[in-house]
Amino acid sequence: MSEPAPLPSMADNLPQPKLVVMAISVVAVALSLFQMYAAGIEPLGLFYQRSIHLAFIMFMAFLMFPVFGGNKKRGVLGWIIDIAFLAGAFATGFYLSFYLDEIVNRAGFWSETDLIIGIIATVTVLEASRRAVGLGMTVIGIVAIIYALSGPRGALPWVGEWLPGILSHRGADVDRLVGQLYLGQEGIYGLPMGVAATYIFMFVLFGAFLEVTGAGKFFIDMAYAATGRKPGGPAKAAVLASAGMGSISGSAIANVVTTGAFTIPLMKRLGYRPAQAGGIEAAASTGGQITPPLMGAGAFLISEYTQVPYLDIVMVSIFPAILYLGTVYLFVHIVALKNGMRGMPVEELPDWKQVLKDGWQFILPLGVLIYLLVLNISPMRVGFWAILSVMAVAALRYAIWYFFVAETRSHDALKSALCTGVKITLAALELGAKNAVAVSMACAVAGIIVGVVGLTGLGLKFSSMMIAFSGGHIVLALILVLIASLILGMGLPVTASYIVLIVLVGPALSNEFGIPLLIAHLVVFWYSQDSNVTPPIALAGFAGAAIANASPMETSFQAWKFAKGLYLIPAFMVFNPEIIEGGSIQIVLWTGFTAILCLVAFAAALEGYLFAHMDIISRVLIVPATVGVFWPDLTAEIAGTVVLLAVLGLNWWKGKKDGPTPAPAAS
Repeated sequence: MSEPAPLPSMADNLPQPKLVVMAISVVAVALSLFQMYAAGIEPLGLFYQRSIHLAFIMFMAFLMFPVFGGNKKRGVLGWIIDIAFLAGAFATGFYLSFYLDEIVNRAGFWSETDLIIGIIATVTVLEASRRAVGLGMTVIGIVAIIYALSGPRGALPWVGEWLPGILSHRGADVDRLVGQLYLGQEGIYGLPMGVAATYIFMFVLFGAFLEVTGAGKFFIDMAYAATGRKPGGPAKAAVLASAGMGSISGSAIANVVTTGAFTIPLMKRLGYRPAQAGGIEAAASTGGQITPPLMGAGAFLISEYTQVPYLDIVMVSIFPAILYLGTVYLFVHIVALKNGMRGMPVEELPDWKQVLKDGWQFILPLGVLIYLLVLNISPMRVGFWAILSVMAVAALRYAIWYFFVAETRSHDALKSALCTGVKITLAALELGAKNAVAVSMACAVAGIIVGVVGLTGLGLKFSSMMIAFSGGHIVLALILVLIASLILGMGLPVTASYIVLIVLVGPALSNEFGIPLLIAHLVVFWYSQDSNVTPPIALAGFAGAAIANASPMETSFQAWKFAKGLYLIPAFMVFNPEIIEGGSIQIVLWTGFTAILCLVAFAAALEGYLFAHMDIISRVLIVPATVGVFWPDLTAEIAGTVVLLAVLGLNWWKGKKDGPTPAPAAS
């Protein structure tokens, strides 16, 4: 059994007192059991589910993250502040769920107690977010609240005088804002929290059950068995393993830490520079966020916003994910060939038959998950049954071994196995709840931002600004979205960045630029990933640099280069919507072929190598040819495709004539 990895934000913390550790464990297990009950036994109403979930999450956040930081002892003052916030977390969740009928009957005529509790709830959410997610998210939430109160009729009319004309609005008083954020369905307990409290949590919990039972090692070993003997084998294994971990992990950084601990040292040993090794792992792990079925919680949010069934989101995301991971795979393959690298010795690689024999139980729950989704069952209920299937196959595997393989069977051995099973189950319940803290808090603050956008009409104002700045040109509009996503990603998690962006720019992309709704959401979601790999703030790149012992900035630039599919594929979706929406078989096949050809040519142009070294003229020709393939005109597409095929064909002929690149002497 693999030990659960510590949360990245808690890695350098001082040890918590035993009583606090026990309290965290109890609350975490209680939250997971509550979620299991609501998902599979007795579904709860909208506000009951969301308010209780958030109360549990905030309670955990205040226990896990002390007010003055984890590297300092709480002290008397720290405990006083934390106890006050713990009481606030309990009071706000309890008040809404216990007095819900009375609050609904008041229908907007809120009592003084409603408003006081609402203010406490807003402050508590912002503080819990500061601790669990980071200061950036909290600052944006505070700025949104100040903006809502600014205006001639607002509580802060003088602030409204400083706003540019296009951003000005009439303003809201405190009562109206609190009603929107705490007592309405478009604030803290709005759609983002609804998705976090149902679908996301269940799949995070499902991932935790797979993780503690050893699924991570299974995916990594299978990746090594499949690619280890090929040139640059460990780097290719990193790509495949990260895609596999993407099925059970909701974090690019967690992917880097989990798979990179194995793959990065082997890449360095094979001949990749430390920054290259860290960059490859960061780019591959970011791919795990766009790989179905979990997609870093994005698939659930996209489904809720677009009202497209979750299974359809998963199905249309498969080919783009393959394109992205295939691009990263191709980059590492080109680097390996260019430097004459060879694969790993067979004796150092796991045997795929043995790996499959030892870990077949990890495939069955994924099969159950996909089968239930095909039956169009609610994703929350699917997560419930998927978790039970993990437990069932683990128990079945042990039963088969105990009754048919074990040489001796005793009461003590059975008792020990049952105890181990209980410990693993509790560890999974605890880990799942801990892993959900950051994303749930991000969704809570995102709810504040969404509530303010709805209250002030900021989304329409942003649409007007976008049209004005881009001059109506769709390419400039996409560049603006990319820049905005990068800036937001410096302070927000991917999920929150996507929610904020889609609320602000989604209407413009769909209504003004004519991009289909689902494609607009996918574009924004993909671009929201770029802060993982784009300097100067590349969190996944920094994590890879730490493991590779390389320069964080150089590693980030390498990750940015290897992750180029993150920018090209969404643009391809916009100009070739058939790749997502479908069409005649001829058009779909042609679109898929040109997408693959473009990405191969672009990777070759960046590295200056494919089958052989590529001259500067060939590399320059690829750029306009790629633009031609992207251009929504059949003549331009055909011309661009012919040029790309000619350039790559010439390179193939040159490689065949010159022979393979010799391995370096040091190897």
